[in-house]
Amino acid sequence: MNWKNLSLFVVFSLFSIGSFAQSNLLNAKSASEIGQKSLLDILVKSDGPIPYGQVNDKDVLFGIKVWEKISLSEKANESYYFPIDDTEDSEHKSLFQVLLDGVKSGAITEVYDSSDFKVQRTLKDIEASFVKVDTTDVGIEYLNAGEAVPDEYIDRTELRSSDVSAYHILGMWYFDRNEGQLRYRLLGIAPVVVDIYTKGSENENFVELFWIFFADARDVLYQSYAFNPKNPMNPINFDHLLNSRRFSATIYKADNQYGGRRIDEYIQGNDLQKLFEGERIKELIRNLEDDMWKY
Repeated sequence: MNWKNLSLFVVFSLFSIGSFAQSNLLNAKSASEIGQKSLLDILVKSDGPIPYGQVNDKDVLFGIKVWEKISLSEKANESYYFPIDDTEDSEHKSLFQVLLDGVKSGAITEVYDSSDFKVQRTLKDIEASFVKVDTTDVGIEYLNAGEAVPDEYIDRTELRSSDVSAYHILGMWYFDRNEGQLRYRLLGIAPVVVDIYTKGSENENFVELFWIFFADARDVLYQSYAFNPKNPMNPINFDHLLNSRRFSATIYKADNQYGGRRIDEYIQGNDLQKLFEGERIKELIRNLEDDMWKY
């Protein structure tokens, strides 16, 4: 066995041990011990997400904010969509359920109405956006009679993971002169969901439910894991998944001379041209690092 193969064997062994220890499935002496975390897993998880480094404005030679759409209809993005049927005993949750639970519990507080992060919203403010309560005709008769409406005559509709069509994300590509390389920093994320008041109708409308300042959600995302189809024994937390840009996305807006308008606002009626514009922005970012080194 040469050194290369030996190294790969050691790395794979450590990776496998860490993966199996996560569920304790192979070490359990009884069924009740399945799922118990090892001390190593507990310590690693308690460290939290890797902190972002401090970046001074004067060290940013170039920066551009980019808004992207992560479509959940693409197979590459399935890890953010499934499972759509969330249960309390499930090991995994969809990204939408993780974010919504974080907002409901108060673990995520930096919730805003748009990506400019100026108008903050509370749980009470946004609750009407994902929960709709209607009274049936029979229930209205109870109200008219001055009586309490029984629960069976109240229809409660709440958005689920299956109602999410995409995620909008805002990030910044920048060239850090200290590190001498192009970097990316994720700034915000918004679930795009069917408007609860048009849900089930012929003309369903899709809207941004809310915008979350990403740095505030990192702890919650770090504690929550997405299913890894390539290795189910080694799930990946959402913080790592998003920060490492493990998704397929299209640019729908970027800093521009048109007053910050979206691509579909300054290019209308030509879908192919809109696609080319998004690719042009991507190419600009790809060439940014090379262009900096030429100077």
